[in-house]
Amino acid sequence: MDYTYKAPSFHIFSLEKVAVKLIRSMTFCVGLMTVGLSSSVTMAAPLYNETGKIIILINPNSNAKATASMTDLARAETAGVVMVEGYSNDGAPPLLTTPKDMEDAASGVVRIGVEAAMDERVSAIIVSAFSDPGLEELRSKVKIPVFGIGEAVFHEAALNGRAFGIVTVTPDESLIRSFREKAISLGYEKQYRGTRVTPGDPIELVKSPEALDAALAKAVKVSIEEDGAEAVIMGGGPLSASAVRLQPQFDVPLVVAVSAAARAAVKEIQKNK
Repeated sequence: MDYTYKAPSFHIFSLEKVAVKLIRSMTFCVGLMTVGLSSSVTMAAPLYNETGKIIILINPNSNAKATASMTDLARAETAGVVMVEGYSNDGAPPLLTTPKDMEDAASGVVRIGVEAAMDERVSAIIVSAFSDPGLEELRSKVKIPVFGIGEAVFHEAALNGRAFGIVTVTPDESLIRSFREKAISLGYEKQYRGTRVTPGDPIELVKSPEALDAALAKAVKVSIEEDGAEAVIMGGGPLSASAVRLQPQFDVPLVVAVSAAARAAVKEIQKNK
């Protein structure tokens, strides 16, 4: 089923830029002492940076591979400025596909974030799921900036009045309605061109990068050609790697939510030096 709701200078994702930044980040040595979170949380290995500052990336689901992938994408934007440590929410499902999944994951996100913020080196937190579960509650409980990848990517996609669409793998109607509600709440209702959903079981789809890329490419094409999107948001943290792989096929920028949030976090940290 296809769910479509009818209703800017934009940072174009550059594969070359990502490759250079990843190479730079890998030159830093592994082994800096990590934030002491509870043993029920899985963490992606940190990389050293000269400032000693840390961004915590929280994956609200329990998929450790997705956490590692999203952490690497964030590090590509922060290399040499701040370290990124990624944590999985081990009590959650491996993929969040319904509003109830998001609601249930929020408590784990808040717990991880509150514990992480006790370390004075932690300068910002990223909630790395498109629906930003637990974002507002976590913001109310810590004194450092907290960024949701969903919120951040809407801001970046809509820069300078650009029309944008969303592609995602999760067909839940109430979840998709929430995307429109977010666009409205952020002031982007007139720019929002709707959401296109890939067919099939999303849990099975994300297991195969090749199948995921093929399905997302079709959805992106429809968003551009039929909905008039001038930028397309990949609606989900686990879809970020696909966006990087698919970008060369499209002139329209595919907006990577994790990268948008990482850039926003770096900007805030540098502003508060």
